[in-house]
Amino acid sequence: MDEMKYEKIGDANSRAEAEIIESFLEAEGIDVELVEESISHTAYAVPFARVQIFVPKENLEQALELLKPFDDIQPGEDEQDE
Repeated sequence: MDEMKYEKIGDANSRAEAEIIESFLEAEGIDVELVEESISHTAYAVPFARVQIFVPKENLEQALELLKPFDDIQPGEDEQDE
């Protein structure tokens, strides 16, 4: 099995916040994948569900440095030890 190519950098408090962060990082040339866990089996979006933010492993350090000013980003489990 291939090694995962993306690393979680944190969680956003809402889809809207995650999309702002996604736009910011993509403007800096960093690919972003957003993952939102489904709370229910409905077709409706949940406006304040937590969204996980992933970037390619080779861009991890750059993304974390760029996101330092965003105090609302919750560090992933691995980043809390730093």
